[in-house]
Amino acid sequence: MRIAGRLAAVAVAAAMILAAAVTAPAARAAAPGAKAAGAASAPPGIWSHYAELANAATGANLWSRSSTVERPMGSVTKVMTAYVVLTTPGLNLNRVITVPGGITAYDAGGASTAGLRPGERLTARQLLFAMMLPSGCDAAYTLASAYGPGLTAFVARMNATARQLGLGRTHFTDPSGLPYPGPYSTYSTAHDLIALGIDAMRNKSFAAVVATRQYNVAAGTGHLGHAWKNLNPLLGQFPGAAGVKTGYTPAAGQCLLFAVKRGGTTLIGVVLDSSGYNSPTLAAAASDAVTLLNWGLRR
Repeated sequence: MRIAGRLAAVAVAAAMILAAAVTAPAARAAAPGAKAAGAASAPPGIWSHYAELANAATGANLWSRSSTVERPMGSVTKVMTAYVVLTTPGLNLNRVITVPGGITAYDAGGASTAGLRPGERLTARQLLFAMMLPSGCDAAYTLASAYGPGLTAFVARMNATARQLGLGRTHFTDPSGLPYPGPYSTYSTAHDLIALGIDAMRNKSFAAVVATRQYNVAAGTGHLGHAWKNLNPLLGQFPGAAGVKTGYTPAAGQCLLFAVKRGGTTLIGVVLDSSGYNSPTLAAAASDAVTLLNWGLRR
């Protein structure tokens, strides 16, 4: 995701979020695949061109727009990268991994980073926070190098996992979602990303990482000190927000995969290409997410 600097919950998005209704949702039922696009009950004012909102417990599609169209999704890709790492047989999250020198060239050109330096030694757990909170492409590269091993083998694991999960319109060429070799080489659909998000959030380690607003690593032997803030604009602003991941490239536009737990209801949604403008706040995507969630929670 090519976003310079670190994202915080911005005043515009925060104002919309804090003004939202916070009452618990009424019980509701929706048939799987139900769509409200263009209907009177559709959520109003959604900017995203490719979106879906679903019940995370049942997978029921509450509303969608062009949700089976293949689109790049920027750093939302890192959800699969984390999922592949976390489902590695015999995984030891305390494994110490050395940050490779290749991150220097890989991050060139404005990729978002966690500020890692070649030669630093961090645990797999720390690297997951470095990848998922500040959207560190350097951390994604490091994890892929360790768990492929190597980028080519790791990307092959990502695509194999996509097939195993039934994500038929998803393909990866890079563990970060960077536009390599081209801007549309890595792609998915809103519908596939919902399915991936549901599976990923069932992993307790994954869910704990993406729900964390800030993670600090004190300087120690073999590594620098780091403070990583979560770029998700809903965390700490929208009641019940539980993750998941932001994304942006010029081709993908503003993207956000999000989940909310409120009372006995858990909703998961995704908006792709809410705006082509690279706002460091992802204000358009955040606005779309809030609109969808408020609509869904009132059903």
